[in-house]
Amino acid sequence: MMTSVPAPWLTRNVRVLSAVSFLQDTASELLYPLLPIYLTAVLGAPPAVVGAIEGVAEGAASLTKLAAGPLGDRFARRPLIASGYGMAALGKLMVAAFAAWPGVLAGRVVDRLGKGLRGVPRDALLVTDVDVSFRGRVFGFHRAMDTAGAVVGPLIGLAGYELLDHRIEPLLWVAVVPAVLSVALVFLAREPRRAVAVARIEVFARVRDLPGGYWRVAALLVAFALVNFPDALLLLRLNEIGFSVGEVILAYVTYNAVYALSSYPAGLLADRLPRSTVFGIGLVFFAIGYLGLGLTHNPVAAWLLIGAYGLFTGCTDGVGKAWISSLVGREVQSSAQGVFQGATGFAVMAAGVWAGLAWGADGTVPLLVSGAVGGVFAVVVLGMGFGGYANGGAPTPTTP
Repeated sequence: MMTSVPAPWLTRNVRVLSAVSFLQDTASELLYPLLPIYLTAVLGAPPAVVGAIEGVAEGAASLTKLAAGPLGDRFARRPLIASGYGMAALGKLMVAAFAAWPGVLAGRVVDRLGKGLRGVPRDALLVTDVDVSFRGRVFGFHRAMDTAGAVVGPLIGLAGYELLDHRIEPLLWVAVVPAVLSVALVFLAREPRRAVAVARIEVFARVRDLPGGYWRVAALLVAFALVNFPDALLLLRLNEIGFSVGEVILAYVTYNAVYALSSYPAGLLADRLPRSTVFGIGLVFFAIGYLGLGLTHNPVAAWLLIGAYGLFTGCTDGVGKAWISSLVGREVQSSAQGVFQGATGFAVMAAGVWAGLAWGADGTVPLLVSGAVGGVFAVVVLGMGFGGYANGGAPTPTTP
């Protein structure tokens, strides 16, 4: 009887942490499309409060990522990951328990602080014992599983919203269940003792040790993030085009489905081609999506453009992490991801601020500006790949 041999990159940690992310994202994305409605229609908060809550929450997550990177190289990573997922579960419990928008704000901040704390050490633990040549598919598989939760969650939310006669409060409690289960699963991950052996080294010494090639690539990707504003504004654009609340949720599901389905193939491709090439292809889809949504008022075209935007995220999210991971050695993986993801988060937050201020009546101007600038970045990044560098301009480090 023949037995299948598991892929060398599909380690226990990849399987466990991908399942953890699936459950947590199911919980988070169950709430995401409904929370603005809950805040405004149920709790009576003005629209400005919705933007303020998301801005503060994402800022907290980005700040925590900057600190979590060096901590993940100094201390054991699994407790940091478990604490982060635990804080996310606590935040969702607070959102469900408090019937006032300040309580929702507090819950969202705790939730996002947990996201910032867990993400960077988790990404470092994902590639433990994985050769650098397989990291594209590792991050691609993980992003596919994570984003599958972003498909399942909104569908549960939409179904519950209809079945419960448009009552949102019970759904807030439903979201707590997968969030708690995700915390329990973290303890099935394994961590080598080596990750704790550097505990006496100064925390930020490892940030200073990051190589020049890493800083050049990170700076380029963070600069692009300044025109990649939050998805909530794209959903607002769909509503302005004429999408109903239900259609906006289904469009968000469609985006996440395309994102999930394209993440692993993009990661696999990034292990065979220069990662900058795959990332650059993603930026082409970004330019198409943003320029198209800025120009169209046709709902059918908007559905297709949302699919293109999903291909952008599928080609860049996991691939970007794999690209960054391949530029540094294993002893600074957490620090490298922390600086990159934290700075990117702040850049996206800044993009949301300028795009919101320039939104006007229908968001045409910021969409066209971002789409055009994204096209320029696509040319630059694709040029790096055509230059023949396997990792987009820097050699693979000798220590994987």
